[in-house]
Amino acid sequence: MTTIRTLATHQVVSYVYPRPPTERQELGMAVGKAIDSTLSKYGHDFRRGFRPTVGAMSKLAEATLTEELRDIDLPVADSERTRVSQQITAVLQAFRKTEVFGLPRPRSRLVLIDERVGVYAQPDYWDGRTRFYEMKSFRAIPPPPEVALQVRLFQLAFPGFEARLICVDRHSAPPSVTTVSMPALSQPVATETLRQALRASESVGASAVLDFVDVPVVRYSTTGQ
Repeated sequence: MTTIRTLATHQVVSYVYPRPPTERQELGMAVGKAIDSTLSKYGHDFRRGFRPTVGAMSKLAEATLTEELRDIDLPVADSERTRVSQQITAVLQAFRKTEVFGLPRPRSRLVLIDERVGVYAQPDYWDGRTRFYEMKSFRAIPPPPEVALQVRLFQLAFPGFEARLICVDRHSAPPSVTTVSMPALSQPVATETLRQALRASESVGASAVLDFVDVPVVRYSTTGQ
């Protein structure tokens, strides 16, 4: 049996771009998680023929946000919570009108590097044929370095797919929606991304048996062989 080191995409990104979060950043991440989990659930319901209301979606997002804030022990003033709640509802309303609402999330894939390190990669949405999408609830255009690295890892996991970044900016009123196609990976950029993942695995990877990995595997080599 082959033993490898495995890690998730977000672990590679955090290793390459370590940024101890401020309270505002922690609040932003909690809001993002609440929006993502709500869209995931109601996107699934939409594909089953249901038509979720914004009210129902907002209620679930609020409950999820409350749980996230409790988990990280982050107090939020009433005025700030009201502002954030309004942002969440506006984002959900805007997202319902985008091209990706109702699209499924692809199954996670393993980017296997040199037969010794595997990175689990799973973008937010895909059409199952030619495109995948990563969604942000802030304006990530042009993409900051950490977002660009995240998308590059997804591109490695889904070769041949067009990568699209969709931003529903909760900081604008009403939220602006922008979708851009990310450039295809050149060989030097792809190789450097793989090497970044290799370096990250030395610090944050966990051991796993490749034979037991139950996801599609996409293989790469950094040695040119």
